[in-house]
Amino acid sequence: MEKKRYAHVGIGGRARMYYQAIAKTYSETSELVAFCDINQTRMDYANRTLVDEFGYHAVPTYMPEQFEQMIEETKPDVVIVTSIDRTHHRYIIKAMEMGCDVISEKPMTVDNDKCQEIIDCINRTGKKLRVTFNYRYAPHNTKIRELIMNDTIGKVTQVHFEWLLNTSHGADYFRRWHRDKRNSGGLMVHKATHHFDLVNFWLGTYPKRVFAFGDLKFYGRENAEERGVTKFYSRVHGQKNAEGDPFALVMKGNKQLEELYLNAEADDGYIRDQSVFGDNISIEDTMNVLVQYASGAQMSYSLNAYSPWEGFRVCFTGTKGRIEIEVTEAVYVNAGGESSKEGVVKGKKITVYPMFGEAYNVPIEEGKGGHGGGDAVLLNDLFGTPEYDKFQRAASHVDGAMSILTGISANKSMASGQPINVADLVKF
Repeated sequence: MEKKRYAHVGIGGRARMYYQAIAKTYSETSELVAFCDINQTRMDYANRTLVDEFGYHAVPTYMPEQFEQMIEETKPDVVIVTSIDRTHHRYIIKAMEMGCDVISEKPMTVDNDKCQEIIDCINRTGKKLRVTFNYRYAPHNTKIRELIMNDTIGKVTQVHFEWLLNTSHGADYFRRWHRDKRNSGGLMVHKATHHFDLVNFWLGTYPKRVFAFGDLKFYGRENAEERGVTKFYSRVHGQKNAEGDPFALVMKGNKQLEELYLNAEADDGYIRDQSVFGDNISIEDTMNVLVQYASGAQMSYSLNAYSPWEGFRVCFTGTKGRIEIEVTEAVYVNAGGESSKEGVVKGKKITVYPMFGEAYNVPIEEGKGGHGGGDAVLLNDLFGTPEYDKFQRAASHVDGAMSILTGISANKSMASGQPINVADLVKF
């Protein structure tokens, strides 16, 4: 059996899950042929990890300006894109133009213009793009899809969705490159793409109209000053004012954070441990959205990035009853430990309330590992030999686009104060 060849661009915190899967679990069917990143130190660390931890071989490394050279020399079948969000479209498009299929970390891109460029490229080249929505694969999320598919509560007419990011995970977006909305599209795109995709997946529909409010209410220097904070710092490492701050990320002593970021600063100047109460934060931490779907369903959605606990609640009301799900997730900081610990579920509960009948709790299969057990199933879907999936969890470029278009529409609505028609943003 000929192995499928993969080149990987963007070797930061999210990359390890993919190259570890290829090097360890799926080495009989898959081969890693190259790394590409702006930071040589980071690629060198990834190569040492391949050799020392996974018993694999080191792969050639390329800088972004050598991306085309990498494809010509290593001849990958597929390019994996886990770079900074605003650069996804560049690598996706160039890889496809050079004959490769693409696997992209979510979000597919950050705005509708870049989204249109990707769609046009797919139509032009005929290449395939997979977007990695691991939350679809978590057993509790798949169970919701099954219940709705089986007409358990009839036609879903209303959804209330509340997602809570805690003061560890939520705060982390305000330390990193995500804090600049030009890089990430804000949490409405970077994080909520997961949540908006879940609703599309659960209901089997796409968004039609979006209205939103959002603001920076907790993080940022001005908000801290209003609460009486007087001691500030630009970053944690080497700054005395950061000592004792529960919001400070200490990289010293954490091997992975040191290798990926602290020791790599000289290469590109990227600072991983910025203060969440610093200046120049252009993303929101408090967001509320109304969505009307093509199916006729309506959703109220809220996202908060400074909650005391991490997880989500969703309530579905239909013509035959109601489903409620509550999930609590463990504390995690990106690249602060094993990727299998990201989004680990601590508690979960699904309750069905028939319109005329007794409420009951739904048994849920136990999933192991990151994102409620979804990561392992997703990786098998990408690199293994997946069986037929009646739930159709594999996400196409259309799914990738429709998830971000809810968030992109929300961003436009926040800026304009007007509802946004999703169909006006992109043409398929």
